[in-house]
Amino acid sequence: MGAVCEVRGPNNSFEIGTDRPLAIIAGPCALESRELGLQIGEVVRDACDGLGLPYVFKASYDKANRTSLGSSRGPGMERGLEDLAAIRASLGVPVTTDVHAPEQAGPVAEVIDVLQVPAFLCRQTDLLLACGEAARAHGRCVNIKKGQFLSPSEMVGPVEKVRSTGARDVLVTERGTFFGYHRLVNDFIGVGDLLEAGHAPVVFDATHSVQLPGASATTGGRRDRVPMLARAAVAAGVDAVFLECHPDPDSAASDRETMLRLEDVPALLSELAAIRRVLSDSGSVLSGRNGTR
Repeated sequence: MGAVCEVRGPNNSFEIGTDRPLAIIAGPCALESRELGLQIGEVVRDACDGLGLPYVFKASYDKANRTSLGSSRGPGMERGLEDLAAIRASLGVPVTTDVHAPEQAGPVAEVIDVLQVPAFLCRQTDLLLACGEAARAHGRCVNIKKGQFLSPSEMVGPVEKVRSTGARDVLVTERGTFFGYHRLVNDFIGVGDLLEAGHAPVVFDATHSVQLPGASATTGGRRDRVPMLARAAVAAGVDAVFLECHPDPDSAASDRETMLRLEDVPALLSELAAIRRVLSDSGSVLSGRNGTR
């Protein structure tokens, strides 16, 4: 029995992890408006429903780690949580958003099903403990993004900090590792190590993994490589895939170089579901956890 995380949504709950259906976490990078969030969420939800994939809607109410001081950060916590609560209720799916400071964890957990710890903050003890305590109090899940500066084995520390609060449901997300300046690489041996460690179910962030951090006044990226990385991650046996998408990425408020075009998402999800079925049918879905095929 491998690691499993229960996500409790407005209408039902599901588990992410070993021998469970591939989960999808997807939505826009920044929460630009309630209407846009609903538009994106409806497309992804319907595609996931048709493929039997559990879905978590994602959007950030505050992009607190933007490259430029002048970049748009989003609607802020108060209005953002109101919009996310409305999207959650309308779509009937769980939602996730970033938590940047310990004092945000409690209010966020009252509304949000999955509290996401940003990669740059994944070792901040006070933030991890606050998220864990809020998650335990409200029956939520915590998703810790692996810092670009950490090895897979170092993620045991952040997971243990959250679990020390009594929070049971934790996810770990791989989103690329720094390789020199302005480049991230994806180490699938490392993904296998995360899976094999069994600390928590493993999510693969296919869109942030193609970033070119600090390459210009705004973060650049290689949107064209997102489908390839997503397919490779599912073939490697990850438990969930994280994707950011937008009807018109070039006009998006954040991460315009890495988000997928919304119209391309259903076809990619169909490919990912097909790869997952092949692994399940062949009994290879746990290959990353035991090192064999």
